[in-house]
Amino acid sequence: MGIANRKILHTDILIIGGGTAGCYAALTVREHSDYSIIIAEKANIKRSGCLAAGVNAINAYIVKGRKPEDYVDYCRTDADGIVREDLLLSMSQGLNRVTDKMEKLGLVILKDENGEYVARGNRNIKINGENMKPLLAKAVEELDNCQILNRVNITDYIVENNQILGAFGFSIEDNTAYEIRAKKVLCATGGAAGLYRPNNSGFSRHKMWYPPFNTGAGYAMGINAGAEMTTFEMRFIALRCKDTIAPTGTIAQGVGAKQVNSLGEVYENKYGLTTSQRVYGTVRENIEGRGPCYLRTEGITPEQDDSLKRAYLNMAPSQTLKWLESGKNPSEQNVEIEGTEPYIVGGHTASGYWVDNDRESTIRGLFAAGDVAGGCPQKYVTGAMVEGEIAAIAMVKQLDEGYTEPELDEETAFDRKIEEYDHFLDTDEKMFTYEAIEEAMQKVMDNYAGGISTHYQFNEKQLELAMEKIEQLQKLVWHISAHDMHELMFVYEVKERLTVALSVIAHLKDRKETRWHSFAENLDYPEKSKDWEIFVNSKMVDGELKMIHRDLVNLCQVPAGNMACSVSPSPEATSNGLMFQGKGEAYEHSDK
Repeated sequence: MGIANRKILHTDILIIGGGTAGCYAALTVREHSDYSIIIAEKANIKRSGCLAAGVNAINAYIVKGRKPEDYVDYCRTDADGIVREDLLLSMSQGLNRVTDKMEKLGLVILKDENGEYVARGNRNIKINGENMKPLLAKAVEELDNCQILNRVNITDYIVENNQILGAFGFSIEDNTAYEIRAKKVLCATGGAAGLYRPNNSGFSRHKMWYPPFNTGAGYAMGINAGAEMTTFEMRFIALRCKDTIAPTGTIAQGVGAKQVNSLGEVYENKYGLTTSQRVYGTVRENIEGRGPCYLRTEGITPEQDDSLKRAYLNMAPSQTLKWLESGKNPSEQNVEIEGTEPYIVGGHTASGYWVDNDRESTIRGLFAAGDVAGGCPQKYVTGAMVEGEIAAIAMVKQLDEGYTEPELDEETAFDRKIEEYDHFLDTDEKMFTYEAIEEAMQKVMDNYAGGISTHYQFNEKQLELAMEKIEQLQKLVWHISAHDMHELMFVYEVKERLTVALSVIAHLKDRKETRWHSFAENLDYPEKSKDWEIFVNSKMVDGELKMIHRDLVNLCQVPAGNMACSVSPSPEATSNGLMFQGKGEAYEHSDK
């Protein structure tokens, strides 16, 4: 079996990924223009992306008495300074605006007797959000001149002279390959799960914190096309309820539960309260023999018991079922906690594309939003929407200013891509399965690149071995058979994960310090160093990753609502620079 059909489509704007950022970007494009839109989604936009199952809180919101700059401060502290403050501020300024838009679309936001939103901590508000993604998808489906390609897997960008021209992909449901020509492209594909061996194995291997269907496709396409990427070494490890991998924040914030060890000692203040420190403290307590570790829920009220069970039914039913099966309420037993395997997620850390304040990457016309956009951590659902909005407005503005159609030999490039797809679809049984390659990759990353089995720790020699073994697996990918289009998708997911894994290893190896305990626990360099108060970036040049160091991007002291930054350009960034727009001036900062 091979590719039987081919389709060439043309559009003004191509959105790759129909999750939170992608859908919100489409709404914004239509509000500001009548440009044609194609959304390519490998699942179905009604229930795709991280928002698929819903959420019970808006985790990024400027509550009463706070301002956007406060959120920037929080993110900077949590990431120990390695953030793009310009991106954080422009994101924070839009959080309440997009929340208001979602409420108008039908999202239920809890309110108190005075009609005020019910806050959960300093940055969150409570919602009934199990239908949040269907609400967003329905609004997109009603747009004019917006074509939705569900069940279409995009595999590669079309790039000429560092300008995006579209993308290649294939249908998962029939033997059709797609070439989608676009004037502007937004990547909104999500982060990368499945690089490391997960907490649960076998048939439960996909019971994980981050959607297993997010494979780092957008990262991999950008890496292969020569886009500059940033901060892959800032991995994300979630602190979760043991076995169910349910969120812990609902317990910690909802009932004020403290992290305690098996002796009943509160240990969270001993190690620190940033996201990485909470994981690290749990790891250390277990290593030093004071585990298991828990969130202390014993003694909470019956009302809090009921509140927790209802909250988890909305987003992680397995945790509520665990309480019911045990015959004990949360008030009668503490909740055991553990760290997950590492992920690469730009919505929680600073990993992703190196972008300007319009969210345009270093490839002209290619934008990134949500989990794939780097430098702007803790964006969560609303922050992803804001970035989709920012990118959409910028794409419309560029198209309004005019667009010259470049020349491209369509047939030759498309033919080569179809030949690649057919290589895997060849009926001859090849040597390996995609599952075997994926399992081998996860074992390598777990053992040599700081996975669960090594308590997230690594050294330089281990990383060198990891790189060597992942490169070997990349060669073996070409010996996989796909018996149908669905299996062909799995093949490309393995390819994507291997590409991202190599970048993660290279970034971990390059940052010679330990800035974020557990997230990047370098045993050769166990202390934090001022020499590394920089961005570690990378770019594929002639088939090899070139590491690039960039200065931090900080805010100037300006009135709220104005965007400014202060950047000291690195020596190699003085021509054709990526512009960070400041108040009345611009600063060149990276190759573009």
